[in-house]
Amino acid sequence: MNTLEKRLLNDFQRNLPPSPTPFADMAGELGVTEEEVISGLRTLTERGVVSRVGPVFRPQRCGVSSLVAMTVPEARLEAVAELVNAFPGVNHNYEREHRLNLWFVVTANTQEHLQALLQHIEQQTGLAILPLPMQAEYHIDLGFPLQWD
Repeated sequence: MNTLEKRLLNDFQRNLPPSPTPFADMAGELGVTEEEVISGLRTLTERGVVSRVGPVFRPQRCGVSSLVAMTVPEARLEAVAELVNAFPGVNHNYEREHRLNLWFVVTANTQEHLQALLQHIEQQTGLAILPLPMQAEYHIDLGFPLQWD
């Protein structure tokens, strides 16, 4: 991993100010071009080091959301996960070793839209969903300084 990639991973885990030109702002802090920042992030993404580059909004600040769990027969798990992932607003889709084995977060602009989306997912998959809306908000900072050899 080159120095720019290491700095992209370490220096921008949090506190990037909202800006219409975030990559140019990052480039200015790093002393490189905007194109180099974009290329570095693309490389990290293609190698699977980074899965997503973008803002994280506090829950319920921009619309509504819910954690959702489903019990999916093992033989259908991959197909159902793919179908669920295709819905706008679905993210954080992952498998768990539990009877409720498919979990995801879904967001929408209104509670009514969220309910309609959840009903549509049930209809398309033929499987029941278990919405698990947030009861209390906790903030856990998942950023940490990276150590390089």
